[in-house]
Amino acid sequence: MNILQQYFSDFTPIQQQQFAALKALYSEWNEKINVISRKDMDNFYTHHVLHSLAIAAKFDFKESLQVMDLGAGGGFPGLPLAIFFPEAKFHLVDSINKKLTVVKEIAAAIGLNNLTTQHSRAEEIKNRQFDVVVSRAVAPLKDLWRWSKPLIRKNKTAAGTDNPNGLICLKGGDLTQEIFESGCKPFVLEVDKIFDEPHFEQKFLLYQPIK
Repeated sequence: MNILQQYFSDFTPIQQQQFAALKALYSEWNEKINVISRKDMDNFYTHHVLHSLAIAAKFDFKESLQVMDLGAGGGFPGLPLAIFFPEAKFHLVDSINKKLTVVKEIAAAIGLNNLTTQHSRAEEIKNRQFDVVVSRAVAPLKDLWRWSKPLIRKNKTAAGTDNPNGLICLKGGDLTQEIFESGCKPFVLEVDKIFDEPHFEQKFLLYQPIK
């Protein structure tokens, strides 16, 4: 928890309580359902929560912004972002229902009211659109963009990082070939330039606006 306050100093008392409760809740659920690698739990706040909040460090999700977390798994990055941006609306989608059960139970336990879940593949979602799609280490950028693009409505009031409109994803490694094959031209930010932590070397934040 201290690592979060090292980089973010303006949490409300409710946000502090919600973030502080996460590790014990995830540890408890991890005993029943393998949501997070057990060897990762010692670094829970750095590897999972702070990593998710790299998006919050660079983008501002305004009130009523509709955000979908594609392939949310155990809730990252969507759940920490929902705590950080209580006025935005988050919809976490995954094809594995038991992981979404964990997300729903943890959200309920900390009183998180701006988060919903859906057991589905992204390509099966119909008649619903979002301002932003977020994702962490789910699939190649080519596939993420193919699945996301039909779900993103063009927001005429969008203004870059103050009001993003497109796909924002967290990825690692050499992305040169992956970006080339995707046909996208995303903005690429180095996470270790956002948070000065060794764990974030070769980890990147990609933003592909909708055209």
